[in-house]
Amino acid sequence: MSGAFVAVVGASGSGKDSVIGAARDLLADQDESFVFPRRLITRPVGAGEDHLPVSEADFTRIESEGGFALSWRAHGLAYGLPAAVVDAVRAGDVVVANVSRGVLNQLTERFERSAVIRVCVPEEQRRARLARRGREADAEIQARMDRPDPAPDTRIDLEIVNDGALEDAGRTLADFLRGISPARQSAHIGRAAATPDGGCDA
Repeated sequence: MSGAFVAVVGASGSGKDSVIGAARDLLADQDESFVFPRRLITRPVGAGEDHLPVSEADFTRIESEGGFALSWRAHGLAYGLPAAVVDAVRAGDVVVANVSRGVLNQLTERFERSAVIRVCVPEEQRRARLARRGREADAEIQARMDRPDPAPDTRIDLEIVNDGALEDAGRTLADFLRGISPARQSAHIGRAAATPDGGCDA
């Protein structure tokens, strides 16, 4: 049975990478194969996400050679997931990655099985997180706050409201990933899930 690609999406500052990291720690000793690939980003190494820095020229070359499973541009940067992600899913792994909402319409073309997780927080909490990470000036933070959802009608399989303890959000994601592992023979992947009461706007 094919594995699955799990796209974690959400507005900047919602804590996607932190939630993914918490879930990864919880799944570290599982028998099932869960893969958390590092993204290639045209941004120097710094605080925050553990990514692979790449120049704009190298990114463009890799992209033109078909070296990415998914790639996109946002906030003046280029982001990509290595093409090996497709092979991992075919081999039966559950691959989990933070991606742009703008590439969600490509998931069915790239992967036999996929799911979409949305992470969100109340707006004021999101603004405070963006300010704390210290990557952007006030105007850039405002631009991130104002960015519209590029895929407002996309199916969402699970929404995680990340406004409490990080370990709780990570556990929610880890439980979902266990449920869609081929070893569990789950049938719920690919079905739309209603946004729970008390959720966040996209």
